[in-house]
Amino acid sequence: MGVTQTHLFTEEQNQIAQLAKAIAHPARIAILQHLIKSKSCINGDLVLEIGLAQATISQHLRELKEAGLIQGSIEGTRVNYCIHPEKWSALKSLFQDFFESYSDCCDSTC
Repeated sequence: MGVTQTHLFTEEQNQIAQLAKAIAHPARIAILQHLIKSKSCINGDLVLEIGLAQATISQHLRELKEAGLIQGSIEGTRVNYCIHPEKWSALKSLFQDFFESYSDCCDSTC
């Protein structure tokens, strides 16, 4: 598959696509749900909670962090992760606007 021609799309379209890609894996959804529920979490706790290998959890955390959806603070030799509140609000707003832009189809032939 070729390189995406992001310049052909609006900034909002690119943002929605980037964030959708970041959450488009069930392990990442599970990680986000756990972080929401627990308010924060150490990487090792996620390994126990989700049941995936440490390296796999770290890879998913890296994807979520690169998208800006989570943030981490170093505590000794561990990193404590939590939801990034501003980016989470932006994600919610972008998707809400996107879904609310739909109104009933023009007719029954759609």
